[in-house]
Amino acid sequence: MSGTAKRSVFTYESVGMVFIIILGSLLHFTFEWSGGNPAVGAFSAVNESVWEHLKLVFWPALLFMLIEYSPVKKTTNNFAFAKPIGVCLAIITIPIIFYSYTAITGESIFFIDISTFVVAVIVGQISSYRLLTHKKPSESLNKVSLVLLILLAVVFILFTFYPPQLPIFRYSSTGKYGILQ
Repeated sequence: MSGTAKRSVFTYESVGMVFIIILGSLLHFTFEWSGGNPAVGAFSAVNESVWEHLKLVFWPALLFMLIEYSPVKKTTNNFAFAKPIGVCLAIITIPIIFYSYTAITGESIFFIDISTFVVAVIVGQISSYRLLTHKKPSESLNKVSLVLLILLAVVFILFTFYPPQLPIFRYSSTGKYGILQ
């Protein structure tokens, strides 16, 4: 990949960071702003559980992936692998940091929670960039990555309405899970 192509991909991934952070921050409030509309809740945080905060990274990252597909796909040969892996790394980063620091402090700290979101977005976009600028993985990895992304989308919607009764899905202040409780 040429230096010009790498710079172009880097620019897209950097713009993606800003896009995901801004849209994800807005999605934190859209469910409430909609008056509790379940359709909006499928794509927004419906409570303050860790799981619901993962949607704030996932949906904006997926949308940006669709936006950048055409221009970035032209300069890379592993878009179908790199972008889903970047999204997965971003959403995995949030619970790792959250549960690590709350295990130490014993409490959730608002500033750290916001910073965790931003760090997760940066991890996802940098990971995407690194993978986008490397040689193409096997075709089977491309297919598996896309299937994983589709499954995640289905799971995020499904678990908004029917979450497992696990701590990651529980809003600690109310003890409720998902949108239907």
